Amino acid sequence: MPKKNYRQSRRNTIDSTPIVTSAPSSSRNAPVFNPDYTSVINDLKRIGVLAGSFIVILVVLSFFIK
Repeated sequence: MPKKNYRQSRRNTIDSTPIVTSAPSSSRNAPVFNPDYTSVINDLKRIGVLAGSFIVILVVLSFFIK
């Protein structure tokens, strides 16, 4: 369960007026989630080739067993 964060307003010790801070600059862009799945696709291709070749080998071996 996430913790609740509460912000307290800062006050100047000499003056009772609150300190105003500027908003973050808009020139900074928020990080964009851009995943790279090339390694996953290559692994899936390799798994498919291996599975297909094993099935072909099993079918060929089944003819020799009979």
